[in-house]
Amino acid sequence: MGGARGNALLTSLVAAMLLVLLAVEGATIPLIGQLLSVHVFVGLLLLGPVALKLASTGYRLVRYYGRNEDYVSLGPPASLMRFVVAPVLVLSTLVLFGSGVLLLVRPEQGAILGLHKASFVVWFGAMTVHVLAHALRAGRHLVTEARRRVEGRGYRIGAAVLAVGAGLVAAVAAYPLASPWLHGLAQ
Repeated sequence: MGGARGNALLTSLVAAMLLVLLAVEGATIPLIGQLLSVHVFVGLLLLGPVALKLASTGYRLVRYYGRNEDYVSLGPPASLMRFVVAPVLVLSTLVLFGSGVLLLVRPEQGAILGLHKASFVVWFGAMTVHVLAHALRAGRHLVTEARRRVEGRGYRIGAAVLAVGAGLVAAVAAYPLASPWLHGLAQ
């Protein structure tokens, strides 16, 4: 399926998808009162691609530290990214999306909402550093993927489509849970 290079291409493909979807999600924040329904739907839709991005980067981490030659040959991420930014980004991503889902299950405006907002602030800082550090390389990967057929291309595209599809199923299935929020009934 393309080995380490294929994994890097998958990670870049999903990152590009996430950049677009996260921009839409972020655009809802200044007008959250009017755009809460879009915020909730897109947030749920993001679950699939976010899971795939965490899986692809987690797989690279396991293969690299497992001393797989293909992954070791790509070299390690910069120390600041590896030891500071990535752990903060992963943890804040899990808290941000986890608290978002919890808000649907337990619609309250207390601690969970506060955690969701606080984790967004931490996540946004870490994500910004992450995107700035990796944007050029991800762009190069996408150009490579468009120009040349690297083994496993169909699997990468399939995985990306499946991730969006899973997010769409989650969004459609869980969206009705947002009713208390959308109708001003959240406590």
